[in-house]
Amino acid sequence: MKHIWLYIIAVMASLGGLLSGYDTGVISGALLFINQDWNLTDAMQGIVVSAVLIGAVIGAATNGILADVFGRKKIIMATAVIFTLGSVMCAFAPNVFVLIISRVFVGLAVGIVNFVVPLYLSEISPKQMRGTLVSLYQWAITAGILFSYFINASFANSVYNWRLMLLTGVVPATILFVGMCFMHDTPRWLVSKKKDDEAKLVFEKIEPDDDPDVEIREIKRTIFKTDNEGKRFAFKKYMIMPFIVGIGIMFAQICTGINTIIYYAPTIFKSAGFDSNITAIYATTGIGLVNFLMTIVAIHFTDKLGRKPLLYFGLTGITLSLFAMGASYHFAALLGDAQKWVAVWSLISYIVFFAMSLGPIGWIIVSEVFPLKIRGISMSICTVSNFAFNFFVVASFPVLLYRLGGACTFSMFGVVSILCLIFVYFFVPETKGISLEKIERNWKNGVKPRDF
Repeated sequence: MKHIWLYIIAVMASLGGLLSGYDTGVISGALLFINQDWNLTDAMQGIVVSAVLIGAVIGAATNGILADVFGRKKIIMATAVIFTLGSVMCAFAPNVFVLIISRVFVGLAVGIVNFVVPLYLSEISPKQMRGTLVSLYQWAITAGILFSYFINASFANSVYNWRLMLLTGVVPATILFVGMCFMHDTPRWLVSKKKDDEAKLVFEKIEPDDDPDVEIREIKRTIFKTDNEGKRFAFKKYMIMPFIVGIGIMFAQICTGINTIIYYAPTIFKSAGFDSNITAIYATTGIGLVNFLMTIVAIHFTDKLGRKPLLYFGLTGITLSLFAMGASYHFAALLGDAQKWVAVWSLISYIVFFAMSLGPIGWIIVSEVFPLKIRGISMSICTVSNFAFNFFVVASFPVLLYRLGGACTFSMFGVVSILCLIFVYFFVPETKGISLEKIERNWKNGVKPRDF
C-alpha cells in the first residue's frame, strides 16, 4: 500500500478521539453508581457530567495559539499526559466536589484534543483522502464510547465500580502518548515554520507519488503571499464566513442533542421503563455499537458522495427520530411496556443518522474551511463554541427531562434539527475534492458557500 505510512499516522493521531470518546461515554454508566454512593440531586448530576465541559472550554480556548507555536504533535502528546493525571484524580476522589474538580481537569485534555487532532489529520491528508482520514477521528470517538460502555458493563457489579470505570481512561491516554512519540508533525505547520527539509521528508512518506517540492511551493504561495495584507497579520472581511460555517456546524452537531444521548442514555432508558441499572447499561452498549459501526459508513462515503448530501440525509433522519422519541413519552400510557422499546429504536435510529452525518462531517468541515494563517486559533474558537453549546445542553438536560418531560424535551431538539437543515443548505460549502489552499482562495475571491 503506497499510503501505508499515512494510514499509520492517521490511526495513531485518531487515538486522541478514542480518549475523548472514552470520557464522553464512561460517565453515563458511572453516574448511576456515583448517584447511589452520594445521592445526587438532578441538578448536581448535571454538574458532575458537564464539569468536564468547563475544562474543555478552557483547554480549547487557551491552546489554539500553542498549537500554532509549538506544533500539532506536541500538543497532542500534552493532552495524553493531562488525561492520565485527570483519570487518576477522578478515580480516587473522596467526595463529589473533588470529583467535579477532577473532571474539570480531564476536560482540559478533551478540549485540546477535539480541535488539535482534526487539525492534524486535515493538514497531513491529501485532498482526495482528507474526508476519510479526518473521519477516522470521529470513528475513534465512537470506538472510545463503545469501549467505555464495555468497561461500564464489566465493572458494574464491582465494589469499586465507578472508580474503576474512570481509572481505565489511563489506558488510551498512555497508548496515545507513546504512539505520538514516533510520529511527525504536519508538513503545512513545518513549512509555516520554515522547516522545509523536514516537511519534504513527511511529504515523501505520506504522498510518495507526488512531487514534495510542488506541494511545498503551493503551501508557501498561500502562507507568504502578502496579497496587500502586509507583514503584520490583520483580520479580513472574507474570514467572517468561515467562522459562521464553523461555529454553525458546531451548533448543529451539539444542539441536535447527541450528547444528551451519549451522556444520559442509561438515565433515558430508566425513565422510559427499564428497571435496573445493569439492564440500562447493557441497552446503552447496543447504542454504542451502532454508533461505532455506522461511523464506518460515513468514512466510506464522505469522499465519494460529499459532505452536504450526507448532512441532508442525516439531519432529516435525526429530526424524525427525535420526534419519534418525543412521541414515545407523549403516548406512554397508551404504549405501556412497549414504550421502552419505542425509545430504544428511536435512539438507535437517531444514532444511525448522526453517525453517518453530523458526527464525522462536523469536524471535517471545521478542519477545512479556515485559512492556514489562522487555522489553529480558528479551530480552537470553534471547539470552544462546541463545548459551550455542549455545556448548556448537557447541564440542562436532566432538569428538562424531569420537569418538562421527555415529550417536550426531545421535540425541542427536533425543531432545532429542522433549523440546522436550513442552515446547511444556505451556508455550508461542499469541500469534497478541493485542496485546503483552493478553499482559502474561494473565500478570498468572495465565492458564495453554495457555489464552491
